[in-house]
Amino acid sequence: MKYTLLLLLVAISCVSSSPTNKVQMEADVETYNEKFSSWKISHKPSPKEMMKLTVAIRIEDDVVAKLEKELYELSDPRHVRYGKHKTVDEITELLNVPASRYQKVQTFFKNQNGVKTAQLNPNKDMVTIEASVETIETILSTTIHAFQHNSNADTVILRASKPYFLPSSIASEIFMVGELLQFPRLRMKSLVTEENQLKGGSGSWGHTCDDSACDGLVTPQVLMQRYNFPNDTVGDSSNSMAVAEFQGQYFSPGDNQRFTKSCHRDVQVETIIGGNSGSQPGVEASLDIEYIRGVSPEIPLTVIYSGQYSLLNWANLITSNKTSPHVHSVSYGNDEKQQSSRQYMLTCNVAFMKAGVAGKSILFASGDQGVCGREGCGIFKKRFKPDFPGGSPYITVVGGTNFHNAGIGEEEVWNDGGGGFSDNFPIPQYQASAVAAYKNNKSAKLPDQSLWNNTGRGYPDIAALAGQKTPYCVVSGGNTQGVAGTSAACPVAAGVFAKLNGVRLKANKPVLGFLNPFIYQNPQGFHDVTIGCNGCQGGIFSKKGNGFTAIAGWDAASGFGTPNFDALSKLV
Repeated sequence: MKYTLLLLLVAISCVSSSPTNKVQMEADVETYNEKFSSWKISHKPSPKEMMKLTVAIRIEDDVVAKLEKELYELSDPRHVRYGKHKTVDEITELLNVPASRYQKVQTFFKNQNGVKTAQLNPNKDMVTIEASVETIETILSTTIHAFQHNSNADTVILRASKPYFLPSSIASEIFMVGELLQFPRLRMKSLVTEENQLKGGSGSWGHTCDDSACDGLVTPQVLMQRYNFPNDTVGDSSNSMAVAEFQGQYFSPGDNQRFTKSCHRDVQVETIIGGNSGSQPGVEASLDIEYIRGVSPEIPLTVIYSGQYSLLNWANLITSNKTSPHVHSVSYGNDEKQQSSRQYMLTCNVAFMKAGVAGKSILFASGDQGVCGREGCGIFKKRFKPDFPGGSPYITVVGGTNFHNAGIGEEEVWNDGGGGFSDNFPIPQYQASAVAAYKNNKSAKLPDQSLWNNTGRGYPDIAALAGQKTPYCVVSGGNTQGVAGTSAACPVAAGVFAKLNGVRLKANKPVLGFLNPFIYQNPQGFHDVTIGCNGCQGGIFSKKGNGFTAIAGWDAASGFGTPNFDALSKLV
């Protein structure tokens, strides 16, 4: 990861087109193109409207390599240092950002007229600034617009509509300013349609919750039977888990109580960070909370909310907090190619590594648009669009499945579940043999090599039920409805690993932390998925036959398969 070299190349390439004595940042981001984006420029916000941005301070290449080495050693069950996670202060010492650098960056923003706060984080590698739109535009020589999501007129974010710049005197100390150019991919509204608000689903298991509207839909009882986890009611008081919500995705305690009464799983939230508006519940938040707690009702749950989607603000929060929960479930992402600069992804990777070194498990949904992502595979020149953070080697990615038949049993790949290979990050050592075995297996029927990166990190790592064939029963806004998507799979898998942390804590062992080395060393802990393909049923941007096929062992459609708690609990 050549952070310093990359920054210098960016600076050199952009100086001629920059404002006087200023350097264009994140110059590799493609120009916003409304044709391919789920977001459109809406209006010019009030100059006085406040924005919160995260400034990533430059970290030396050798320090990043040292952090990665630390992560892999502490996360490898076969290593003598396994589980010896570090504190926030120890991680700060490891990063060793020079005082002259972080003081210079913080002072620069503090001294700008109109900046309300410029707060340095405990690791001294990020500064969170809060300032008005007009102040941000002045400091960064850019223009801020409101952007509105195509499928939800109420979802609006503030972003830069043109490149941004920093004075050359400070640019060399800063890696990037986020989130100015990145646009999140919201879960697809089409997955929650009238046809999916079922009064009884297609599953043959019938009545598993008191509310008959849940009949035939996936419920906690269905998951309990398939994934073999116990009906725990008492957990270790030191255990913890969290879900992340953004952009108006609130939850209703009344919905939680109704779900609890119907499905007999204690759904509640112990801690809220960032606020909540219970009168405006969103189905995403309802889904996350009802199913992470539906799997693990005995484990205290934290909801981390932010009105403006910022992956960096979220990551900064959990790595700065000494009492941050052990397991985090996040159902938001984007395409690597679509509005995500390499600097942005590298900065996120550093945050993910810090979280893993601290003993946090981070799980992300793999996405709901198969191999083509939000932008589509293209019409004349086809290319798969891998997901981010799905392509990051430093998180656990959860793909999607359906039940193969009408009953609770064998699973198949959900056609629209995300999966594939990163265009930005190489194959990590922990998955090298698994990925090689997949590529060498003739049953994989790999897509044409021109469509994907043969040397990239493969994902997902694991999977869980997610498809529209077997949607989940969710109570949101007082209504019971069927909901599908890897946004369902992710909190379910996170709940299972939170339970496994409970097993370890009861045995006086440290929590699992970064999960992937454990997962790839213990494939026998998962129900292998060997049926189906993501993207092979065709669609607007793909032809039948494109996509990744599920085979025995790891594959780029379902990872190692879906969790078997009974087997995993004997392995942890």
